[in-house]
Amino acid sequence: MSDRKKTGVSRADAEAAVRTLIEWVGEDPDRDGVRRTPARVIDSFGDWYAGYQMDPDALLGNSFQPVKDYDRIVTLLDIDFASHCEHHMAPFIGRIHLAYLPDKRLAGISKLVRVVEAFTKRMQVQERLTAEIAQCIDRALQPRGVAVIVEAQHQCMTTRGVNKTRIRMVTDEMLGAFRDDDRIRAEFMHAVANVR
Repeated sequence: MSDRKKTGVSRADAEAAVRTLIEWVGEDPDRDGVRRTPARVIDSFGDWYAGYQMDPDALLGNSFQPVKDYDRIVTLLDIDFASHCEHHMAPFIGRIHLAYLPDKRLAGISKLVRVVEAFTKRMQVQERLTAEIAQCIDRALQPRGVAVIVEAQHQCMTTRGVNKTRIRMVTDEMLGAFRDDDRIRAEFMHAVANVR
């Protein structure tokens, strides 16, 4: 993970911290099956928290195409994601539905998915995640409106604490026309309801 931003913490220090946690839970960090666990955990963190190395605004920055005759909603449904809550570093896993109503610019849909990745691959709370995705798309595309719905199951509740396995949290952020126009919002909500 030499490509990580400089944090002042070396990889060796990070692996030593994981080794300490392994000992703390009562496991022998030198046992055959566990000996390479600190390195594996740090490699996993590189994947799980890769969003800190991404600039979501830059991802959309040069992906625009001019709008010609298209003035309808652009919707992406069921974008799978996994993130980690900032309170317990436990995963929360779900799907994101997003839409925007173009004004002068269209974005490549893969760029929109990369924006989702940039924000989900960080320590998060779902409410902020939802708002950050919507605000980034709004800043970059300057559309007539943006809508984001996030549905997730939080492992900090399903595997510890209240231990309730069927709870799903839903958050939304509606900007511009999606907030102000009932018809446009209803069209998006209808699309989302049809994928459930």
